Amino acid sequence: MRSPRDFFAPLAIGAPPPLREIPVRPSRMIHFFDPSNPKMVAKVPDIAPSVDVLLGNLEDAIAADRKEAARAGLVEVARTAQLGPTQLWTRVNALDSPWVLDDLTTLVSQVGDRIDVVMLPKVEGAEDIHYADRLLAQLEARAGLDRPILLHAILETARGVANVEEICLASPRMQGLSLGPADLAADRRMKTTRVGGGHPGYLVREDPSDDDVHAHRVTAQQDLWHYTVARMVDACVLAGISPFYGPFGDIADVVACEDQFRNAYLLGCVGAWTLHPKQIDIARRVFSPEPSEVSWAKRVVEAMGDGSGAAMLDGKMQDDATYKQCQVVLDLARHLAERDPELAAAYDL
Repeated sequence: MRSPRDFFAPLAIGAPPPLREIPVRPSRMIHFFDPSNPKMVAKVPDIAPSVDVLLGNLEDAIAADRKEAARAGLVEVARTAQLGPTQLWTRVNALDSPWVLDDLTTLVSQVGDRIDVVMLPKVEGAEDIHYADRLLAQLEARAGLDRPILLHAILETARGVANVEEICLASPRMQGLSLGPADLAADRRMKTTRVGGGHPGYLVREDPSDDDVHAHRVTAQQDLWHYTVARMVDACVLAGISPFYGPFGDIADVVACEDQFRNAYLLGCVGAWTLHPKQIDIARRVFSPEPSEVSWAKRVVEAMGDGSGAAMLDGKMQDDATYKQCQVVLDLARHLAERDPELAAAYDL
């Protein structure tokens, strides 16, 4: 058992002290690229200004014989690319893989000052975070870094979902969580081969009329991921970190992608993964409040003053709860306005 005072002490001599508060930065889209693919690397300078987070992927989708090339390619991007305010993340290989130790050792020692967040796949419990936490502290101390690299966990197993609260609370290094629907579906033995999104077989049907069960009855497709996303959001709020939706695999179905992203946004997620450039604008649009929402939030806050009591605005009652809801919208709008001049103008901020 550790004393609460020890929680914010460095885990290695010479390592930077852990952060007491995770910085709030726009992260509407985490855009993946393959650092072993020269064509993708060549597009980084053009894509970087259009995304909040650029992630060099070392894990899934990188063949075993290209792992070292991907690692070396990410080091080169980190050293040479001019990313401006865009964050640089990486998804390393799983902790039980033969590549992860070299991933972390190489990246922290060579470009640790350029990497903002390390994404850990298939996290199943606090023990995974504790291992990575200590190892990163040792590597940071060796590299002489003056700020800690943050950790982001992916929920991809049933055990991980069952332990989601303890994962979120395992370290002050934790930045957030992402839902990994494909691996989670396989681990749960869900009967779907889709990467995120709904399924036409998962639905509810209206009751029959006149006892004719075979007559036409309206159906509505349901969200396979509602429970998991909602639980993930609650766990992240508990720990003061950020929840994200993961990938949407049907690149061509931009309409369903937008629906899935919006579901996650409304439930509390701050962003989603983008696997193709056409998903970037979807994420930017969905995870940015509408100007009309921001305008309404401003009116409520102005009418409520210090937030106490109640007020009527356009026939709608406003009180402490709605005041807080509007503050959530305004806080997000202010952070995005600092990043995006176009939104700053639209929000009048």
